[in-house]
Amino acid sequence: MGGGHAGLLSKSFGPLRYHGDSAGGWVGRASLIARDAPPGRCPWAGAQGRVGAATRHRRHSATLPRPLPVTDPSPLSPTRERWLLLTVAGIQFTHILDFMIVMPLGPQFTRLFGISDAQFGLLVSAYTLSAGASGLLAATYVDRFDRRTLLLGLYGLFALATLACGLAPGYGFLMGARIAAGVFGGVLSALAQTIVADVVPFERRGRAMGIVMSAFSFSTVAGVPLGLWLAGWAGWHATFIAIALLCAVCLAAASLTLPPLRGHLRAGPPTVWRGLASALAERNHWRAFAMSALMMFTGFTVIPFITIYMQANVGLGDADIPLLYLVGGAVTLLTARWFGRMTDRHGKVPTFTRLALLVALPLMATTLLPPAPLWVALLVSTGFFVLMSGRMIPGMAIITSAAEPRLRGTFMALNAAVQSAAMGLASLVGGLIIVRDAAGRVEHYWVAGLIGVVASCASVVVARRLRLHGAQQGPDRRS
Repeated sequence: MGGGHAGLLSKSFGPLRYHGDSAGGWVGRASLIARDAPPGRCPWAGAQGRVGAATRHRRHSATLPRPLPVTDPSPLSPTRERWLLLTVAGIQFTHILDFMIVMPLGPQFTRLFGISDAQFGLLVSAYTLSAGASGLLAATYVDRFDRRTLLLGLYGLFALATLACGLAPGYGFLMGARIAAGVFGGVLSALAQTIVADVVPFERRGRAMGIVMSAFSFSTVAGVPLGLWLAGWAGWHATFIAIALLCAVCLAAASLTLPPLRGHLRAGPPTVWRGLASALAERNHWRAFAMSALMMFTGFTVIPFITIYMQANVGLGDADIPLLYLVGGAVTLLTARWFGRMTDRHGKVPTFTRLALLVALPLMATTLLPPAPLWVALLVSTGFFVLMSGRMIPGMAIITSAAEPRLRGTFMALNAAVQSAAMGLASLVGGLIIVRDAAGRVEHYWVAGLIGVVASCASVVVARRLRLHGAQQGPDRRS
């Protein structure tokens, strides 16, 4: 009997939605019945036809069958999930490579464009600053759209901006293209990590982040050396054109592997400012932002000046520097998935705690390294790269899990802006600390390393105070 009433209501007044076992439990167009029916009559009253609408509704609401809830798309098969993660990693690889390749191309740019080191520095920072501003802007719209549609659109625009870099005739045009690449590329990382968190269950998210984060190592091992070889053979324009072509391949793969991702729209898309305000109203989000900023500060007080220190103080030559990144990136690529499995097996917070404390050793060793042979420098720098990038795997798994699921896109866009600002500020602080002596050697580099150690320890304290969504039991649970 109750099922017949539900069918009649659904046919006559549209779909129903259940919100509880109260008198007002059934909502939808049927909620307008009592208002629109003639006085004293109600369409579900049967042959007698004259009953109080509220009384009749209350009598049958408990017996009507509960409709299936609105849920996210079915979980992906292991094969489809693997292809999705590889596609997201490919997207990460291209936009990371687009950012990294500019720095080793500095000598060519300064010579060909006739610009100063300060102007080249502005060219590098233009990407990071525009990415940070883009992250703030994206926070106002990222949760209002299907994540698949948004990723494909932004990635296509990023590919066009990268192509514009390859076609740039001069410094001014290249500057504008770099700003555009930062605007679209800065959001891609946050959106990609959001998609991973939406698709991959909590218990496998560490391993998934390991696959995606390995894009950084692969860009260091393969992307940068190949890009520099291509620039030396065919000119720097060819490097950016090749990256744009690779973006086109990844864009086609993404259109085939990414499912529609609309689960965050179940409650209806938030208004622009309401979604932003909701994300900022969560105290847990602010702690996650603090952890994210501290993680970036840990590395970027030191990373921008490694090449300078290795040449000026340790005694390495120009030909030795690529080997540091090649070996460090290769080992990092091998250990990334191992750190991901460790994260899922032992818990995100415990794994992050161990790695964030261990990174203090290579961090201080790098900044205090005296003149040494190449093999010693390789040992220290490889340890630095492995632990510095390894802590990011459980760290980003923690941060994505700390976000309220329905606000995860807005949160991650804001987080990308926080990370960009922290990287810029850390680089500025490191640059203000280090000085050159009369012989050209770098001094006070160890102070920048010590600041990084303090920031890493502080990130551990903040991580232990975060509430992680989806952590039902085990070391990651926090009540």
